[in-house]
Amino acid sequence: MLVQVICGRRDAAEAADSLQELERLADTAGIEVAGQLTQRRPRPDGATLLGAGKLADLRAACEDRGANQVLFDNELNAVQAYNLTKALERRVFDRTEAILQIFARRARSAEAQTQVELAQLEFLLSRIPVLEAQQRFKGGIGMRGPGESHLQLRNAPMRRRIADLRKRLAAIQARQRRSRAKRPWPVVSLVGYTNAGKSTLLNALAGADAYVDDRLFATLDTKTRLVRLGEGRQILLTDTVGFIRHLPHGLVASFRSTLDVACQADLLLVVVDASHPRVQDHVDVCRATLDEIGAGGVPSLLVLNKCDLPAAAETATHAAERHPLAIPVSAHSGLGLDTLRLAVAEELKRCCTLWQLPSATSGT
Repeated sequence: MLVQVICGRRDAAEAADSLQELERLADTAGIEVAGQLTQRRPRPDGATLLGAGKLADLRAACEDRGANQVLFDNELNAVQAYNLTKALERRVFDRTEAILQIFARRARSAEAQTQVELAQLEFLLSRIPVLEAQQRFKGGIGMRGPGESHLQLRNAPMRRRIADLRKRLAAIQARQRRSRAKRPWPVVSLVGYTNAGKSTLLNALAGADAYVDDRLFATLDTKTRLVRLGEGRQILLTDTVGFIRHLPHGLVASFRSTLDVACQADLLLVVVDASHPRVQDHVDVCRATLDEIGAGGVPSLLVLNKCDLPAAAETATHAAERHPLAIPVSAHSGLGLDTLRLAVAEELKRCCTLWQLPSATSGT
């Protein structure tokens, strides 16, 4: 069962789109959706997020439809997750945990697996409820201080593992930065909303064979390909993990070494799906995420992909009116790719000190 609590003055259309996106996340995670339940409240219930009556309705709906898991679009804290699991007698998790499940399935490289493990451990620590039985030992005659709690003793191995993983990722990040400092060509990074067609665009521009799937978060590992822009000029084009609304901060922190590609790039291509009815929301999410990872100041071009789809006729027009410098393309059919290559070359000529002369790259 999918559950969403709409709080305050949240836009109804945005909430509906978020719930539809949650259904796609569930499908990507291999979960069959039995039904949906929504509730509008002025503020969430501190103990169970839902009101008591709606909680009873949810349990009845789960029993009626045979649902053995409940997935919340809202972020749950440790107390809410614990209380909901007790009340519903079913596995309860939220959007963040669903994304972690998908990442764990899709991680292939050692770097991605390390990042996913770090995110999972930090999430697990945040989800352990502090119960009365886990409080500190109380003092007594002949005892010095309260000592360590059961909770601290249980969490100590996880905290040590987290520290080890952070050191490992810091070493990976330092290695990658040294490698990028020696690069002979400008680096252009594909960033944008998940499932916007970044991997397809990489394949189209570079003649590559990157994995493509019509599901969320098909790409976790950074892929880099050499792209020729004509007249002897070349760039390194990289594809990174996609963005999504309410992207967990823990994931952003854990995937810092992967997302650092965007921070170190000479130019960003912000790719969004022009056929999506709320394309501007996707643009806003991308910009906010880039600011969060420290890449907000990197020069960028907005790319409106999938412009050849019938659904893009109206939305792409509105997006182009709001972003007159946006470049409409279709990575699938090749529409607008020559224009994109020219725009990349012109922007690099303006902002990149590594922009090579034709004689410097010919014969490489």
